[in-house]
Amino acid sequence: MLTEQRPRMQSRAQVVSLARGAAVIFAVNQRPVRGTRGVYRVILRHGVSTVRAGRRYTLGIIFHDGA
Repeated sequence: MLTEQRPRMQSRAQVVSLARGAAVIFAVNQRPVRGTRGVYRVILRHGVSTVRAGRRYTLGIIFHDGA
């Protein structure tokens, strides 16, 4: 589940359903959105549902400029 925290608006949630063996790649901090007054940033939050059967593997890779 990805949640966008938009400025001066309600948050918008989106559920990403995956088939067995599928994967998803997403930005975890913020992303650009085109609005009526130009491009602005929205903050992204994410969560993972409970595993009821089987196993789930996750990999988190952080890219940043350390300078």
